[in-house]
Amino acid sequence: MAHSPPLGPPPAPYIVTGELPADVLAWADGLRRAHFPPERNWLKAHVTLFHSFAPSLRDELPAFLAQMAGEYAAPKAEVAGLMDLGGGTAIALRSAGLLAIRERIAERFWDMLTRQDQGGKRLHITIQNKVSRAEALALQRDLAGQLPHRGFAFTGLGLHIYRNPHWEAVATWSFRGKESA
Repeated sequence: MAHSPPLGPPPAPYIVTGELPADVLAWADGLRRAHFPPERNWLKAHVTLFHSFAPSLRDELPAFLAQMAGEYAAPKAEVAGLMDLGGGTAIALRSAGLLAIRERIAERFWDMLTRQDQGGKRLHITIQNKVSRAEALALQRDLAGQLPHRGFAFTGLGLHIYRNPHWEAVATWSFRGKESA
Protein backbone atom coordinates (compact mmCIF):
# COMPACT_ATOMS: atom_id res chain seq x y z
CA MET A 1 0.00 0.00 0.00
CA ALA A 2 1.42 3.40 -1.03
CA HIS A 3 1.57 6.12 1.58
CA SER A 4 0.98 9.75 0.76
CA PRO A 5 3.47 12.24 2.12
CA PRO A 6 2.10 14.05 5.16
CA LEU A 7 0.29 17.24 4.35
CA GLY A 8 1.68 20.44 5.79
CA PRO A 9 -0.34 22.69 8.04
CA PRO A 10 -3.66 23.77 6.57
CA PRO A 11 -3.49 26.95 4.51
CA ALA A 12 -3.89 30.01 6.68
CA PRO A 13 -5.63 33.26 5.75
CA TYR A 14 -3.88 36.55 5.04
CA ILE A 15 -4.42 39.70 7.09
CA VAL A 16 -3.78 43.17 5.61
CA THR A 17 -2.84 46.09 7.85
CA GLY A 18 -2.19 49.80 7.56
CA GLU A 19 1.31 50.36 8.93
CA LEU A 20 1.78 52.96 11.66
CA PRO A 21 4.79 55.29 12.03
CA ALA A 22 7.22 54.21 14.76
CA ASP A 23 6.20 56.88 17.29
CA VAL A 24 2.46 56.16 17.00
CA LEU A 25 3.11 52.41 17.10
CA ALA A 26 5.21 52.74 20.29
CA TRP A 27 2.57 54.91 21.98
CA ALA A 28 -0.36 52.66 21.01
CA ASP A 29 1.55 49.49 21.83
CA GLY A 30 2.33 50.88 25.29
CA LEU A 31 -1.40 51.42 25.86
CA ARG A 32 -2.12 47.92 24.56
CA ARG A 33 0.46 46.32 26.87
CA ALA A 34 -0.96 48.27 29.82
CA HIS A 35 -4.63 47.44 29.21
CA PHE A 36 -4.97 44.31 27.06
CA PRO A 37 -5.34 41.07 29.06
CA PRO A 38 -1.72 39.78 29.05
CA GLU A 39 -2.71 36.15 28.51
CA ARG A 40 -4.25 37.15 25.15
CA ASN A 41 -1.90 39.92 24.03
CA TRP A 42 0.18 38.16 21.36
CA LEU A 43 0.27 41.02 18.87
CA LYS A 44 1.67 44.51 18.69
CA ALA A 45 -0.71 47.41 18.18
CA HIS A 46 -2.03 47.36 14.62
CA VAL A 47 -4.68 48.67 12.23
CA THR A 48 -6.43 45.79 10.49
CA LEU A 49 -7.78 46.62 7.03
CA PHE A 50 -8.83 43.07 6.07
CA HIS A 51 -9.19 40.12 8.45
CA SER A 52 -9.14 37.17 6.07
CA PHE A 53 -7.94 36.83 2.50
CA ALA A 54 -7.81 33.34 1.01
CA PRO A 55 -4.43 31.57 0.92
CA SER A 56 -4.99 31.06 -2.82
CA LEU A 57 -4.19 34.77 -3.30
CA ARG A 58 -0.53 34.24 -2.27
CA ASP A 59 0.77 35.68 -5.56
CA GLU A 60 -1.93 38.14 -6.61
CA LEU A 61 -2.53 39.85 -3.25
CA PRO A 62 1.11 40.82 -2.52
CA ALA A 63 1.52 42.07 -6.08
CA PHE A 64 -1.54 44.28 -5.78
CA LEU A 65 -0.53 45.62 -2.35
CA ALA A 66 2.88 46.51 -3.77
CA GLN A 67 1.15 48.30 -6.67
CA MET A 68 -1.08 50.30 -4.27
CA ALA A 69 1.89 51.33 -2.10
CA GLY A 70 3.82 52.38 -5.20
CA GLU A 71 0.92 54.39 -6.55
CA TYR A 72 -0.13 56.28 -3.43
CA ALA A 73 1.55 58.76 -1.13
CA ALA A 74 1.37 58.09 2.62
CA PRO A 75 -2.25 58.78 3.62
CA LYS A 76 -2.73 61.37 6.31
CA ALA A 77 -4.54 60.28 9.47
CA GLU A 78 -5.47 61.52 12.91
CA VAL A 79 -6.20 60.12 16.33
CA ALA A 80 -9.89 60.83 16.80
CA GLY A 81 -10.59 59.71 20.37
CA LEU A 82 -11.79 56.44 21.87
CA MET A 83 -13.96 53.73 20.37
CA ASP A 84 -16.18 51.57 22.54
CA LEU A 85 -15.91 47.90 21.53
CA GLY A 86 -18.43 46.66 24.09
CA GLY A 87 -16.00 44.30 25.84
CA GLY A 88 -13.01 46.48 25.05
CA THR A 89 -11.59 49.81 24.00
CA ALA A 90 -9.84 51.10 20.89
CA ILE A 91 -8.20 54.28 19.68
CA ALA A 92 -10.41 55.65 16.91
CA LEU A 93 -8.57 56.86 13.80
CA ARG A 94 -9.63 58.97 10.82
CA SER A 95 -8.03 58.62 7.42
CA ALA A 96 -10.06 59.20 4.29
CA GLY A 97 -6.95 58.35 2.27
CA LEU A 98 -6.37 54.93 3.83
CA LEU A 99 -10.08 54.12 3.52
CA ALA A 100 -9.92 55.02 -0.19
CA ILE A 101 -6.95 52.67 -0.67
CA ARG A 102 -8.81 49.98 1.25
CA GLU A 103 -11.78 50.47 -1.07
CA ARG A 104 -9.55 49.93 -4.13
CA ILE A 105 -8.27 46.68 -2.61
CA ALA A 106 -11.83 45.61 -1.74
CA GLU A 107 -13.03 46.32 -5.29
CA ARG A 108 -10.24 44.22 -6.76
CA PHE A 109 -10.90 41.21 -4.52
CA TRP A 110 -14.63 41.68 -3.80
CA ASP A 111 -15.60 38.10 -4.65
CA MET A 112 -12.92 36.81 -2.26
CA LEU A 113 -13.87 38.95 0.76
CA THR A 114 -15.51 37.50 3.84
CA ARG A 115 -18.76 39.08 5.03
CA GLN A 116 -16.79 40.80 7.81
CA ASP A 117 -14.41 42.38 5.30
CA GLN A 118 -17.20 43.45 2.90
CA GLY A 119 -18.75 45.75 5.48
CA GLY A 120 -17.77 49.31 6.17
CA LYS A 121 -14.54 49.89 8.04
CA ARG A 122 -13.97 52.04 11.12
CA LEU A 123 -10.23 52.45 11.49
CA HIS A 124 -8.95 51.77 15.00
CA ILE A 125 -6.19 50.34 17.17
CA THR A 126 -7.52 47.91 19.79
CA ILE A 127 -5.89 48.53 23.17
CA GLN A 128 -8.22 46.35 25.26
CA ASN A 129 -10.44 43.41 24.29
CA LYS A 130 -12.37 40.51 25.80
CA VAL A 131 -12.83 42.16 29.19
CA SER A 132 -16.01 42.78 31.17
CA ARG A 133 -18.20 45.67 30.17
CA ALA A 134 -17.42 47.33 33.50
CA GLU A 135 -13.64 47.09 32.85
CA ALA A 136 -14.06 48.55 29.36
CA LEU A 137 -16.15 51.46 30.62
CA ALA A 138 -13.67 52.12 33.45
CA LEU A 139 -10.76 52.38 30.99
CA GLN A 140 -12.79 54.65 28.72
CA ARG A 141 -13.56 56.92 31.68
CA ASP A 142 -9.86 56.93 32.69
CA LEU A 143 -8.65 57.78 29.20
CA ALA A 144 -11.44 60.21 28.26
CA GLY A 145 -9.95 63.54 27.30
CA GLN A 146 -6.37 62.26 27.63
CA LEU A 147 -5.78 61.04 24.08
CA PRO A 148 -3.93 63.55 21.95
CA HIS A 149 -5.75 64.58 18.78
CA ARG A 150 -2.58 64.20 16.78
CA GLY A 151 -1.97 63.88 13.09
CA PHE A 152 0.30 61.34 11.41
CA ALA A 153 0.62 59.48 8.13
CA PHE A 154 0.35 55.74 7.59
CA THR A 155 3.70 54.45 6.36
CA GLY A 156 2.63 51.48 4.26
CA LEU A 157 0.63 48.30 3.88
CA GLY A 158 1.45 45.10 5.74
CA LEU A 159 0.66 41.49 4.93
CA HIS A 160 0.53 38.76 7.59
CA ILE A 161 -0.47 35.11 7.78
CA TYR A 162 -2.82 34.19 10.59
CA ARG A 163 -1.20 31.44 12.69
CA ASN A 164 -3.84 31.11 15.38
CA PRO A 165 -3.38 33.07 17.61
CA HIS A 166 -0.16 34.65 16.30
CA TRP A 167 0.51 36.51 13.07
CA GLU A 168 3.49 35.76 10.84
CA ALA A 169 4.78 38.81 8.99
CA VAL A 170 5.03 38.27 5.23
CA ALA A 171 5.95 41.70 3.84
CA THR A 172 5.51 45.44 4.23
CA TRP A 173 5.30 47.91 1.36
CA SER A 174 6.05 51.57 2.07
CA PHE A 175 3.86 54.21 0.48
CA ARG A 176 6.01 55.98 -2.07
CA GLY A 177 3.67 57.18 -4.79
CA LYS A 178 2.76 60.70 -5.74
CA GLU A 179 -1.01 60.29 -5.83
CA SER A 180 -3.07 61.13 -2.76
CA ALA A 181 -5.93 58.77 -2.09
